Amino acid sequence: MSPRPVTAIIVTYLTGPRLRESLYALLACRDVTTLLIINNGNPPAMTDWLKTFAAEHAKVQLISPGDNLGFGKAINLASRQAEEGFLLLVNPDAVIKHDAVSTLVAASEHRQRPWLLGGRIFDLHGKEGRGDRRRKLTLWRALTSSAGIDTWNLNTAPLPSGPTPVGAVSGALMLTDTESFRQLGGFDEAYFIHVEDVDLCRRAKEAGGEVIFCPDAGALHYGSTSDVSSKTVARHKAESLTYYFRKFSGNPVSRALVSGVIGPLLKWMLPARARD
Repeated sequence: MSPRPVTAIIVTYLTGPRLRESLYALLACRDVTTLLIINNGNPPAMTDWLKTFAAEHAKVQLISPGDNLGFGKAINLASRQAEEGFLLLVNPDAVIKHDAVSTLVAASEHRQRPWLLGGRIFDLHGKEGRGDRRRKLTLWRALTSSAGIDTWNLNTAPLPSGPTPVGAVSGALMLTDTESFRQLGGFDEAYFIHVEDVDLCRRAKEAGGEVIFCPDAGALHYGSTSDVSSKTVARHKAESLTYYFRKFSGNPVSRALVSGVIGPLLKWMLPARARD
């Protein structure tokens, strides 16, 4: 077990039955000291099950804010209740491999803060998913990827032989520590969902820290298990991308371009792809 506590944080909203599998994998992981579950909103039956699950296991805590806070705000809330040590973020439809946490913790040694480490996300066939390792996000990469020409993600590139610097890793399987997370100010809560992990990675690198992809730390990611329509997901992605580019635009002209042209274009392109 890690010499420092590892607090796993999982945010759930209408997640579906895969949530149980995800939670039991974290519960069985001897490297996880505490498991914090943020119940952003689930049907009554699942909420009752979560309450029972937390009551039956000493290292599990259930946080029910009473509203859907969004991903970043929920993580920030939970992080303030975590012990000093490591923070492990895991999607509620991702099932970690038994050695994923120890692999990430080992790779974190001697990293320059603020550091963020991500693992390899794969589907039921072992195929690497999009988004677990990415180049730096630019307007060109956002637009081409939204149009179906993926210039942003690196999942089709050969797997590196070990921990490798990248532009961004995914919040679906991410390790950091409480000191790095505080240094970054946590997630930007202006994002409701999507792109907040890309934002965090960019800020970590700009602060002189490290963003590292660890191919040997893995999780099975079912994906698309939440009871939310694809059009709603696409809308959130478009809004988050628009905010990201407004935030990091260097001058008023580029911000106006994002607001007047790029934002509306993304809002049209992503929902259109969701209908395909």
